[in-house]
Amino acid sequence: MATTDSTTSTTTASSSYTYSSYSSSSSSSSTDLDWSALVEAAVAQKTTKADTIDTKIEQNEAKIAAYQEMQTLLQAIASAAGSIRGTENSLTANDDAFSLREAYLTGYGDVNAESAVVVTVDADAELTSYDLEIKQLATAQKVAGSTYADKTTDLGLTGTFTIGLEDMEQVTVEVDDDMTLAEIAEAINLTTDESGVSASVLEVANGDFRLILSASQTGQQIQITDTSGSGLGQSLGLTDVDGNWVNELQEAKNSIVTIDGIEITRSTNTLDDVIEGVTFTLYQETENDATINVEISNDLTSIKSAITNLVEAYNAYREWALTQAETATAGGASSDAILFGDATLRSVNTAVAEALSTVIDKESMAMLGLSYDESNYLELDEDTLNSALLQNLDEVEKLISFTMTKDSKDIALLSRNASMPASLSLDIEVDADGAVSRILVDGKEGMFEVSGSRIKGVEGTEYEGITFVFTGDTSQTVNMTFSSGILEKLYSAVNKYSDASDSILTNLVTSLTETNEDLEEEASDIRSKAETYRSNLTLLYAEYQAQIDAAQSSLDYLEALLNAGDD
Repeated sequence: MATTDSTTSTTTASSSYTYSSYSSSSSSSSTDLDWSALVEAAVAQKTTKADTIDTKIEQNEAKIAAYQEMQTLLQAIASAAGSIRGTENSLTANDDAFSLREAYLTGYGDVNAESAVVVTVDADAELTSYDLEIKQLATAQKVAGSTYADKTTDLGLTGTFTIGLEDMEQVTVEVDDDMTLAEIAEAINLTTDESGVSASVLEVANGDFRLILSASQTGQQIQITDTSGSGLGQSLGLTDVDGNWVNELQEAKNSIVTIDGIEITRSTNTLDDVIEGVTFTLYQETENDATINVEISNDLTSIKSAITNLVEAYNAYREWALTQAETATAGGASSDAILFGDATLRSVNTAVAEALSTVIDKESMAMLGLSYDESNYLELDEDTLNSALLQNLDEVEKLISFTMTKDSKDIALLSRNASMPASLSLDIEVDADGAVSRILVDGKEGMFEVSGSRIKGVEGTEYEGITFVFTGDTSQTVNMTFSSGILEKLYSAVNKYSDASDSILTNLVTSLTETNEDLEEEASDIRSKAETYRSNLTLLYAEYQAQIDAAQSSLDYLEALLNAGDD
């Protein structure tokens, strides 16, 4: 009996191609092939490198984030240190904490000093004290007119007058017979910016409305002149027939003070031209021979705050740095220690530690009340710091800031760079006219260039960024020494790594970002080629399958013929 062949067809999809698997009940060999699995295995082999690149990109992104966090924490340290040493390298900027000034007020007699006067002081003002008496406050003149039953009835007045403060413009105001008291006030107010005089209508009582003129400045007389002969000033009840004020509510007065016994008069209660860099704002008179002592001193609060901020910023960085050194239970770096063993991190830690260990004239950070705990966090003893600021401010400044000594009064340092030498000797030669003609540095020429009275370090040399001003007119050799204190060194060290525009960390982040861009392009190219390979391989395997199907069909036919012959 003839056997019946059965043909079973299955379909496997890969991309847009269909594969058929064939099996014969009478054949000992099978043509079932999983072409899709073969394609995926081949493509996966091609994309393995791209997967490795993806891992590298992820690692770089984690590093970038860690470097950026590190940079932010270091910038906080630089900011705190910069507020003490000054954020600019210019020594004329007066933005360092030791240039800041504060006025301390002490009242003697029956006076509340803080209520009577506010004193503000510019940076680098002279350190001294003054005895202040406030004899009289400056006041602004106010005058009132006649009583009117209301402010909305036409007054029937016609004419023009000029009005203005004595030191301001005299403006013309026109009055028509249909204008009310409120409208006259409005007309005056239209020119207040030019005249300095404003007007209002005051309701004193029911049926008692009055025009009020007010000067915008103290110590200034209001001037009003009838320019039409209509006697408007008298009609409004402001002036009498002689032009005098009928009802002066407040007299224009100048302020009168005595400073160290010298009487001073001004038209205002803000005195900013009496002592250079010092502004007095007067609020109350001192009576019964009371006086106020004004001491111009260093702003110790700002210095202390800057040191406190530095401790907080350092400890925040220290806490983060410790997480980068943590190990996992099984050994090796923990998952959070992205920069475990990182060379840049080690360099920063070393630079910070070296700066904080600076010793000047045998004094260390202990003088400021600073010390390390067992985990190398900074601790601050405020009592020690307060004592140092009150009793040894000069030594504190020398310990933490940049200082310079010189043997000539004819030269001054205008700006410094981040790596000042310990000492410098300038041979300054001047010509017959007294102008600087040649500069030698420790016997070498070409290190500094001359621009008028300024001596500037040549770009590309170790003296770039250093600028002196020379006021002498004779040739001389000037010997200078420079000392960088704790915070000067700390700022320079940290800023080298953290500056947003140009620093080691900025360059590292930029480099890693660019590397990732290249890696992403490389991975994309690999995957693009792999997809092309997938398409080509799919077509090839489809051809194989077609050939197998054809061969199988022929085989089936032959088997059928043979079986028929047996019958």
